[in-house]
Amino acid sequence: MIRIAPRIILDEDELVETFVRASGPGGQNVNKLSTAVQLRFDVRRSPSLPDDVRERLERLAGRRLTNDGVIVISAQRFRTQERNREDARERLFELIREAAVRPIVRRPTRPTLASKTRRLEGKTRRSSVKSLRAGPRDAD
Repeated sequence: MIRIAPRIILDEDELVETFVRASGPGGQNVNKLSTAVQLRFDVRRSPSLPDDVRERLERLAGRRLTNDGVIVISAQRFRTQERNREDARERLFELIREAAVRPIVRRPTRPTLASKTRRLEGKTRRSSVKSLRAGPRDAD
């Protein structure tokens, strides 16, 4: 069991990791060892996620989400399998933590009469300052 947020605990069995050969750094081992990690997490079938978190997670996942509702995270930043595994897991957990935060609902408000008046007075003052800068006009 992995605690991600106060009300979200993932079961270890929900994560599917596959190891593949990585491109990039690794020296001679890059062609011999499977150090890159593909972490899969089925969002739609996960019993650990509340419905509101599930919806936000699907939106946040973007192109990492397959049509079947599975998030796929690839990690090949490091040379070792273990560090790539930790990196992929941490990226998934951070995504879930971000989805667990409820967005603050903005309630539209109207400006007060006093604030409208202040704004218009400021515009009038500014306009008079600019008109004083104008040069003398020709009297034809």
